[in-house]
Amino acid sequence: MYAQKTFPSLEYERAFWRDGFLHVAGLDEVGRGALAGPVVAAVVIFPHVDDKIARDWMNAELFRAIARANDSKLLTEKAREKLFEPLRECIKAYAIGSASHDEIDALNIARASRLAMYRALDALAICPDALLLDALILPELAIPQQGIIHGDALALSIAAASILAKVTRDRILRDLDAQFPAYHFAQNKGYGTREHLRALREFGASPVHRKSFAPVKLTCPE
Repeated sequence: MYAQKTFPSLEYERAFWRDGFLHVAGLDEVGRGALAGPVVAAVVIFPHVDDKIARDWMNAELFRAIARANDSKLLTEKAREKLFEPLRECIKAYAIGSASHDEIDALNIARASRLAMYRALDALAICPDALLLDALILPELAIPQQGIIHGDALALSIAAASILAKVTRDRILRDLDAQFPAYHFAQNKGYGTREHLRALREFGASPVHRKSFAPVKLTCPE
C-alpha cells in the first residue's frame, strides 16, 4: 500500500492567523549536504487571507503550481526558475541570507545554517509575528514558532521559501561553475556526484570547497 501524497497548504499559516498572528513567516535553507559553495536560507511571508480569498487564490495557476511542489528538490531546475519571479510578486515580503563555505568550515554546517537563517530574518522588511520552520526551531527568537517535520511538504510558506532559496543557490553555483569549470558546479550544484568526486580526486579542492567535509578533506594536503 502506498502512502497518500501530501501537498503544502495554508493550514499551518491559518492556525496562526486565527490566533491573531498576521505576519506568519516560513523559513527554510538549502545546501547543507553540498561539498562546495554557501548554505542559503530564504524567509517568506504570504499575505494574510480570509477563507473566501484563500479559496479564490487556490484556483490560481501559481498557487496550484506551488502547492504541488512538495519541496524545491522535487521540482526541476527549469520549473523552479519559472516559479521564481511570479512567486516573488505574490508574496508580501521575503528575504535571503547565506553563510559562506569559509563560515561553514569555521562554525560547522549546523551553526552556519542557522546563521544563514538569522541573516534572512534580519533582512526581512516586515518583522514576523510567528515562524514556521522545517523540523527545527530557533530558540534565540522570542516569537512563537512551530517546527514541522517535512514542513516543506506541508506548509506553503516553507515550500515557497525552499523554492526561493534553491533558485538563489543554484544561480550562485552556476556563477561558480564559470570560475571553476573543472568541477561542473552548474550540473551538480556542489553536491558529491560521481563526476564531482572524480574532479576532486584529479584537481584537489577549489577555493570554494568546504574543507571540513570528509570527501574534500581527503583531497587536501596536510
